[in-house]
Amino acid sequence: MRIATIGGGPAALYFAILMKKQAPDVRIRIHERNRADDTFGWGVVFSDETLGNFEAADPETYHAITARFRYWSDIETWFGGTVTTSTGHGFCGLARKELLEILQARARALGVELAYETDIEDPRSLADWDLLIGADGVNSRVRETWAEHFKPELDWRKCKFSWLGTDKELEAFTFIFTENEHGLFQVHAYPFTKGLSTWIVECREETWRRAGLDRADEAETVRYCEKLFAPWLDGHRLLSNRSIWRTFPTITNQTWCHENVVLLGDSAHTAHFSIGSGTKLAMEDAIALADAFSACGTDDVPAALRHYEEARRIDVLKVQKAAQTSLEWFENSQRYLGQDPTSFAFNLMTRSKRITWDNLSERDPALVDATRQVFAEAAGAPRDSRGDLPVPIFTPYRVGDLELKNRIVVSPMCQYSAVDGVPTDWHLVHLGGRAIGGAGLVITEMTNVTPEGRITPGCAGIWNDRQTEAWARIVSFCHENSDAKMAMQIAHAGRKGSVAHPWEGAEDIPLPDELAWETLAPSSLPFHPHWRKPREMTRADMDTLRDAFADGARRAAEAGFDMIELHMAHGYLLSSFLSPLSNRREDEYGGSLENRLRYPLEVLRAVRAAWPAERPIAVRISATDWLGDEGLQEEDAVVIARALGEEGCDLLDVSTAGNSPRSRPVYGRMYQVPFAERIRYETGLPVMAVGAIQGADHANTVLAAGRADLCALARPHLANPYLTLEASTTYSFPDQRWPGQYLAGRPRQEADRD
Repeated sequence: MRIATIGGGPAALYFAILMKKQAPDVRIRIHERNRADDTFGWGVVFSDETLGNFEAADPETYHAITARFRYWSDIETWFGGTVTTSTGHGFCGLARKELLEILQARARALGVELAYETDIEDPRSLADWDLLIGADGVNSRVRETWAEHFKPELDWRKCKFSWLGTDKELEAFTFIFTENEHGLFQVHAYPFTKGLSTWIVECREETWRRAGLDRADEAETVRYCEKLFAPWLDGHRLLSNRSIWRTFPTITNQTWCHENVVLLGDSAHTAHFSIGSGTKLAMEDAIALADAFSACGTDDVPAALRHYEEARRIDVLKVQKAAQTSLEWFENSQRYLGQDPTSFAFNLMTRSKRITWDNLSERDPALVDATRQVFAEAAGAPRDSRGDLPVPIFTPYRVGDLELKNRIVVSPMCQYSAVDGVPTDWHLVHLGGRAIGGAGLVITEMTNVTPEGRITPGCAGIWNDRQTEAWARIVSFCHENSDAKMAMQIAHAGRKGSVAHPWEGAEDIPLPDELAWETLAPSSLPFHPHWRKPREMTRADMDTLRDAFADGARRAAEAGFDMIELHMAHGYLLSSFLSPLSNRREDEYGGSLENRLRYPLEVLRAVRAAWPAERPIAVRISATDWLGDEGLQEEDAVVIARALGEEGCDLLDVSTAGNSPRSRPVYGRMYQVPFAERIRYETGLPVMAVGAIQGADHANTVLAAGRADLCALARPHLANPYLTLEASTTYSFPDQRWPGQYLAGRPRQEADRD
């Protein structure tokens, strides 16, 4: 078998080593256009987990690498004139040049052919080799040669960075945030060998241009940055090594292999330097590719390449997702400059979601305790009956004049169990159970203001006296037996109505003609192509439904609800007015975002007038349609939020999607939190985050980092109605109310046992 690589970095070298170990007779030739001792950048960083992979793959290389490592466990964050140190993080690093020397020597010893100063201008010239590896980095010729097969996407980001070094030997991973007359600059720095450290300078492109760095050569960049970071350099120099200013691209490919050609490392995928080393990803690619040939043999190259991609892609996607979240945090770090240094450091530590409150509590309990104190004191939280300050979820919160005992919210969850819109004993048990489970706020399922506003025949309503009385019974039970406040979400399904119950195997299926009702929408566009077309609303329809929303609000107040939430999300009627995907009107209610907002604001004004002035109103919105320029975008959500705030909205409940079945949300833990966070910082309005917040740990993380004011959880409350009671034990909060009937089952705290 003959294997050729284009690119002679760590990915190609490490794969060659591993392949030669398992198949010594394989011929491997590495083509690298630079000299053997050329390297750009400075140090590389690895984690303890990565080292374990290296040791298993090739102990000889592992021992040679670790013998030269520099180890450290602290992260120092310089912000607001102070430094906050976080400990318990295991890092190790070495010079990139040393790593290459180790890998080169090992590859030569195993018989790998190394061809330096060999520039392969046309990768097709090597296509007759049994395997061609594209390990040629961000600007991969291999990827571009077969782009129609790999289908690459390059997302060029908003910051500029320069990869510098320094002769100051740092003691920790170091982040520096400082402003001058041009804007905010941030440094990612770390030690990697005796007397040297990496020093990456990053800033928004507009800051870079104001500073004149778009016209600076390397020497001018060094002079500017040495002056800017003089307080931290302590007289030491910054060093350049092709330290030109770059824009980071997030690179993805639909596939990494085509026939006998495969991509490794940055040619296949990139991950922002703020979460670790691209070298780590590249070398783990090499391990996976070698493992694929071990599993499949060398006779069927396409099968081995498919095996490699199937085994590796999910792990890479996880890293890329974390890296993208981290990248976007640094792009928007300006928004956090008003935070206390301790809160800022916690925010920074948890930015990628891989580290959470509980995880950081194990690594660095001192930082988490300090964060808890800062958060509680800023919120004016009283000490509990033991004299301790609560964790964020047990810090009270006030929405308008309504005080919530804690910041856990039971998110609306449709139960499809009402009869003619009347809630039943199922709703009493469902909502009552979550209320006595300890949540600070419980929100009903989507409750519709007209019969035709329901999604299914089993959806709840608030358009008649029977419904009002049934809801009053539920609210009364919850108020009498818990500290939970109760909110009703009022809505109209619009074009997404008149469908079957989802658990009957008929989800997204329109009702038969004899059971169906006419649906309404801003435009006569069905949600699914096979659904009935809704009727485009007339001005008379708008008036009727506006008044129905106001009547629903009055009835909700009569039933005793403490708060109301107006549903403008997920593609239901008001949401469909906001999105250009569903609103194609040509009158004053369509076209521009200002026009599309017009009717939802009319409804909010009517609800605000009908709802008691002392009780708050929340609005749920979809912050994006996840379809780029074609649909609603997060910039639009900020505009929508401001307009809602001006009309009396007290709280934004921020979700996403629902206006089109073509939407492709990027799911993951806490995946919608960034949309809530942006609205919070850019409008000043309180926000409630929702979306894969999987428990109290996630909620503490979101709140302590300043990303939201409340956390709404749906599925976790289905699995565990007593989530908040359980958390009160986990976090030793003694003042959580337990129903008297359940006190015998309350776990005793350590202090109770003494």
